[in-house]
Amino acid sequence: MVKIKSVKGRQVFDSRGNPTVEAEIFLDNGMSATAISPSGASTGAFEAHELRDKDQNKFLGKSVNIAVQNINNKISNKLKNLEFNQQENIDKILLELDGSENKTNLGANTTLAVSLAYAKCSAIANKQSLYKNLGNSYSIPLPLMNIINGGAHADNDLNIQEFMIRPDSATNFIDAIEKCYLVIQNLKKLLQSKKMLTNVGDEGGFAPSINSNEEALNLIVQAIEKSKLKPGNDIVICLDVAANELINEKGEYSVQSSSFMPVDDVIKYYKELTSNYPIKSIEDPFAEEDWKSWKKITTSIGSKVQIVGDDLFVTNSKRLKNGIKEKSANSILVKPNQIGTLTETLEVISMAKKANFNTIISHRSGDTEDTFIADLAVATKSSQIKTGSLARSERVAKYNRLLRVEEELGNQVKMARI
Repeated sequence: MVKIKSVKGRQVFDSRGNPTVEAEIFLDNGMSATAISPSGASTGAFEAHELRDKDQNKFLGKSVNIAVQNINNKISNKLKNLEFNQQENIDKILLELDGSENKTNLGANTTLAVSLAYAKCSAIANKQSLYKNLGNSYSIPLPLMNIINGGAHADNDLNIQEFMIRPDSATNFIDAIEKCYLVIQNLKKLLQSKKMLTNVGDEGGFAPSINSNEEALNLIVQAIEKSKLKPGNDIVICLDVAANELINEKGEYSVQSSSFMPVDDVIKYYKELTSNYPIKSIEDPFAEEDWKSWKKITTSIGSKVQIVGDDLFVTNSKRLKNGIKEKSANSILVKPNQIGTLTETLEVISMAKKANFNTIISHRSGDTEDTFIADLAVATKSSQIKTGSLARSERVAKYNRLLRVEEELGNQVKMARI
């Protein structure tokens, strides 16, 4: 029986240049695999704890030396000489070693890197592609491609954080990429013609000086039409409001501008937007504890629009269970670093699917070259993947991985459908 020889932690860097955690697992047969934890900017209060040193003399408090030490000492000592067997057993050991509700002791960035490295090692040991080692039936997800950034991801006047496109008529993944590429290039030309900047934000979307949601949406519709594609048919628009950032102490929201609106007016505004534009998905339309408003919006437009919980659910089975019971959404964004182990992530995906929720596998704004989520999306037959624009190599790496998976599977695999 193959055994774990050692586990090595190291500090590496994410796409924003911030320190993050990499774990490498070595087996006694000479095999090894690495995994890197990403990091978010717009984070929910209920996410599992991200452990940083908070020593202002080291990377302005963002270094992860304690997390690395946790891997090199506590975790490595616990896993060393352990028989290489089941993912669930390893993740259970990590959870018990941490001993807290929220990964406060070891850090979710620590446990996730080890958990994913173990999954990669398992695939190598079994001489299988990662997605095949994770599941036994597959589909290729539709990309949710970020093309205009606002909110915490850009320095402009847009309050909504992400304006995305989804190529619903794509017949395969290369077709999906090409349709998105055409829209992005035509949007770039439109921005240039209006003397707007075409610099990109954290996730590769453009971050021009746009003053209103409607201006952004009109530009996207024009770009779709200039690509000779049909808005609402070939390409639909998806929003990430990130409403946690937009609520005041009265429970009102500044979704549209700097002025705040009561919840009923916000819902009316969302209804107007989805009537006037080909918007088929709204992520985080309300704040993470505003359960009543979530239920209202899902009841109001959920039969026609994907209502996606990110900060609401934070890839946490307890919060998802409540959301299913309350009918607070119809879809979930899945971010493994929000919970801290692969096993817990898979449990959430399974629960969501049983409730007929759409599952959307997602990157973080501070991401890395690690492409694990691409294989995860395929293995779990998740309908969509959210991993940024067709720019910046840490985003494009996931798309390139999906192209290789599709090539490997050939005619055996189909595009997911919403």
